[in-house]
Amino acid sequence: LFLFTTTLTYAKMMKIAVLAALAGSAAAFAPSPVAQTSRTALSADFSKELGAQMPLGFIDPLGLVADADQDEFDRLRWVELKHGRVAMLAVTGYLVTYAGVRFPGAEDIPSGFAALDNIPGMVWAQLIATWTMMEAANQDQYASPWGTNQNALGDSPAEFKGDFRNGALDFGWDNFSDAQKMNKRAIELNQGRAAQMGILGLMVHEKLGNVANLLPPHF
Repeated sequence: LFLFTTTLTYAKMMKIAVLAALAGSAAAFAPSPVAQTSRTALSADFSKELGAQMPLGFIDPLGLVADADQDEFDRLRWVELKHGRVAMLAVTGYLVTYAGVRFPGAEDIPSGFAALDNIPGMVWAQLIATWTMMEAANQDQYASPWGTNQNALGDSPAEFKGDFRNGALDFGWDNFSDAQKMNKRAIELNQGRAAQMGILGLMVHEKLGNVANLLPPHF
């Protein structure tokens, strides 16, 4: 899991992280779609959608959805949702490995950015294969992962973009009321937003050399 916290070289990683945070945070507070009405930008009122909630309400400082139609909004929502999910894994992985937890055989691999220079090539290959398998398996098999339409396999079970239920790990989603579903989606959005800021903060403080002030060694 700790590998989700690191990519590319150190310098490139910090530049990418800052740019991604600026763009992602702007999209992060754009609301999540509840129901599709008009597909045109002129009639779309995203300020009424799920995700525009306290304390900030609807905020789009970069104007990413100013001229967007529903399709573009849905695409940005899926981008935010996926970034939030990865960020939640990243924060968890960072905290777990920083605390000294390792898989058998990986006891000598450090945490954080230092792991980049210590991961064997075969482990990278296994990780890439695992990520590929997860992307292929944990998605709506009836349509592309960003779609909710119908094709030759029948109606897609996805209720929104990012709905990757597979019939086994849905935690009783089909038994939830509409209000409960909206509440669960709002919780995930907020946790993903917090995680994006959290992992960025951890990376920045690690590069500044004072992450130990936030997380004492082997806390």
